[in-house]
Amino acid sequence: MTAENLETLLASIDLSQPAPQEEPLRQYYFLKKCRLHVQKEAEKLGRPLTACVTTFGCQMNARDSEKLSGILEQAGYVLSDSEEADFDIYNTCTVRDNADQRVYGRLGRLNGLKKKNPHMKVALCGCMMQEPGTIEKIRKSYRFVDLIFGTHNIFKFAELLNAVFEQDGMIVDIWQGTDRIVEDLPVERKYAFKSGINIMFGCNNFCSYCIVPYVRGRERSRDPKDILREIKQLAADGVVEVMLLGQNVNSYGKNLEQPVTFAELLSEVVKIEGIRRVRFMTSHPKDLSDDLIRVMASSDKICRHLHLPLQSGSTRILRAMNRRYTKEQYLALVDRIRNAIPDIALTTDIIVGFPGETPEDVDETIDVIRRVGFDNAFTFIYSKRTGTPAASMQNQVPEELVRTGFDRVLKTVQETARQQVKRLSGRTMEALVEEVNEHDASLVTGRLSNNTLVHFPGDPSLIGQIVPVKLEEYKGFYFLGRRAEETKQDAAAHRQSGEP
Repeated sequence: MTAENLETLLASIDLSQPAPQEEPLRQYYFLKKCRLHVQKEAEKLGRPLTACVTTFGCQMNARDSEKLSGILEQAGYVLSDSEEADFDIYNTCTVRDNADQRVYGRLGRLNGLKKKNPHMKVALCGCMMQEPGTIEKIRKSYRFVDLIFGTHNIFKFAELLNAVFEQDGMIVDIWQGTDRIVEDLPVERKYAFKSGINIMFGCNNFCSYCIVPYVRGRERSRDPKDILREIKQLAADGVVEVMLLGQNVNSYGKNLEQPVTFAELLSEVVKIEGIRRVRFMTSHPKDLSDDLIRVMASSDKICRHLHLPLQSGSTRILRAMNRRYTKEQYLALVDRIRNAIPDIALTTDIIVGFPGETPEDVDETIDVIRRVGFDNAFTFIYSKRTGTPAASMQNQVPEELVRTGFDRVLKTVQETARQQVKRLSGRTMEALVEEVNEHDASLVTGRLSNNTLVHFPGDPSLIGQIVPVKLEEYKGFYFLGRRAEETKQDAAAHRQSGEP
């Protein structure tokens, strides 16, 4: 929805009437009420109100935070990176225990800030809020929090924000499940030139170690027409790269009235004019079809990067994890992908220390790492999550043994990834310039199609452009380079001066 259309819609809403029941009109009704509350508070303070959205976790959370930011901005808040804001919201993750602990640690600081700034409001949302016991702990130990909501009702944020202004005490609105998907709500994108796109929500896999299906609910796919319409709007707004997001994008469309496969959706996305790059994640190996491989191979728009979580190289452990594929099936899938797309970059997730894992099982994981040659791997120590089947397994692995296995796996990943990425040295490849380098303002940072980063001389005018870059110096998981045009100019200058 354009800014002009939004203002027209809000102007047509009569706040003297009861709130409508249909969505998203109901949320726009409360958004208009929020504007009045924010305006009144700003007049009292003599300055604009600020809001800070802090994101923990995955790309799904990052996209949710853009939606939260869009509502806050349209309500009249000025977005800020500082937690010393008038409204602070933490969009939480609960995949691992340390994610929970980070949130609790940060909340202690917010408590101090709120004591200095009594009108400050604090909200918590996301996966951690759906976990059993979390709400009780926050009610007991963090009573200064104003609003708590979960993953299923994020579309209600305008309504909940209005309630914070109009009600006293902590507001808790947690849903245990829903099949609702509400379209056409405001979004404030972090980047003007690229965007994540939710194509589905939830997960049906129930891996024995994972809390996600319990906190995000069962799979719900968006209508493909809504997805394509959103991407066309983004392209018209200058977006050149989209990332299709889901807990398991490969199972997209199975629950639609008229089923559509992910391969079919992807083949339509690449037809949209203006979109030059398409990414997606995450892919579950058991659902990655030959049709998807064919579509990926057929389009240069689809980035040459696939994140394919392995978790373990041991078939015995994979069975205990309820992953529903074997070591051999994973390796065979990799062979099919590499045969069809030789320049694909493969990244993965690996868990070390799952209950019952032995050094021999770790050997199996290391064997897969060496045979596949991942470009990168996110390696984690198993984290027990209350409520998952793995948490109650009796054969938990001693910490010392876990650490030994983790160090072995990490060393192998680093060795093979360096070898894999280093092979690009000397090539000229296209990079989407994302930002000015945070360590050296004379450089910009770009991302290759295969997801590798390259830093090269440039200025902010290049941000959002896709430019050819020669990869000159490999630095371990990233490159230093130079724009190809500059390299040619330098060569010409050398010839004129008689230099070799």
